[in-house]
Amino acid sequence: MSERPKYLNQLINSRQNGFPKVITGIRRCGKSYLLKELYRAYLLTQGVKENNIIILELDDAKNVSFRNPLKLNEFILSKCMNKNEQYYIFLDEIQRVYTIVNPDLTDGKIVLAKDDDKEIVSFVDVILGLSHESNIDLYITGSNSRMLSSDIVTEFRDKATEIHLQPLSFAEFCLWTKMEKQEALYEFMQHGGMPLAVLKNQEEKEIYLKELFKTTYFKDIIERKKLRREEALDELCTILATCTGELLNAEKLSKTFLSKRKEQISKETVTSYIQAFEDAFMISEAKRYDLKGRNFINSTRKYYFCDTGLRNARLDFMYPDEGQILENIVYNELVYHGYSVNVGCFDSIEKTEDGKSVRKTYEVDFMALKGNNTMYLQITDNLSNAQTRMREVRPFILLNDQIKKIILINRPVKETKEENGFTVIGIVEFLLGLGKNE
Repeated sequence: MSERPKYLNQLINSRQNGFPKVITGIRRCGKSYLLKELYRAYLLTQGVKENNIIILELDDAKNVSFRNPLKLNEFILSKCMNKNEQYYIFLDEIQRVYTIVNPDLTDGKIVLAKDDDKEIVSFVDVILGLSHESNIDLYITGSNSRMLSSDIVTEFRDKATEIHLQPLSFAEFCLWTKMEKQEALYEFMQHGGMPLAVLKNQEEKEIYLKELFKTTYFKDIIERKKLRREEALDELCTILATCTGELLNAEKLSKTFLSKRKEQISKETVTSYIQAFEDAFMISEAKRYDLKGRNFINSTRKYYFCDTGLRNARLDFMYPDEGQILENIVYNELVYHGYSVNVGCFDSIEKTEDGKSVRKTYEVDFMALKGNNTMYLQITDNLSNAQTRMREVRPFILLNDQIKKIILINRPVKETKEENGFTVIGIVEFLLGLGKNE
């Protein structure tokens, strides 16, 4: 199993910082493994007593009584009574703790809270209360059913430290599989980096990734949103997979759904379903940004799956569009390394052959921003074709600013400069070099 050093270091750096640590991410990306195996092993090497690391799996039937928030609170305090010792509490699947009406208002009876109840006790109250205990360091994970991980972070606002996991990065994938780099890229493009899929054979990988939607992701969303149109959710997910990297909005997706299913789905429903996918960390959006006007354009945006294997599973692993997949991988890797990523665009007034002025819109695949570091990226198969070269390079020439401009090519190329001074580099070399200065 991968060591996941990036995330392990985040946990180490946030140790005993006075805040509960909330570990989020799409289901099956390794949250529990990071906490209960990797971080626990680290604590033991630092001299922490084994009995001072308390792991409570709230989805386990033997711990069902601790889904009552008051009993959970009582249990943890009973385990941490020695104020001279430090305790580390790992609460797995925190969303299984139910919310109750304040017992002071129910003569001490335990009554499940309704959505409109105001005086309630939830796991949030328990966690925030326990975090005030100087000898307790809290770590929690949540999955995406009754309480989505993204909602958990919202509940805690600025009173928790979030550590957000993604599936394996390309560098992690290479280290784990020990494959030759270019071969690793093609495998990564096809089956992605979900930790429990990586070391399976091809048939097992594809079955596993397909089943994740049916048995885990869709089930969670349907349960939480109380959806009745499961088929619509399924079809919209497939449409998003087909249209990865295309400019989309709710109206366009609604029309595409109509052409595919021969039935109507409202723009509001489309928006709601997309939000559900985003809340479950299945997809994320890249907004359009006017590189000259310096403002966001909200009419359309692009969507990328958190893992290319999951994206391809929606299309039954038919031969993928390499351009779409490479865009998806580069997007995910930039996000993994802390960049804010948007789709760049701008308008240019140009003369036609007969002298007329026309407005042309140009696009840059990605504008990536991290601190003071900004770069523009174009992704292409190669630059050997003159027409392709002009298409990829022209937006950079027209922008004529000081921002670093990079052309990523899908073949082994060490970093070099093309004739206009723009950086050219192979995608593998770029991906593996992204984290070297971190």
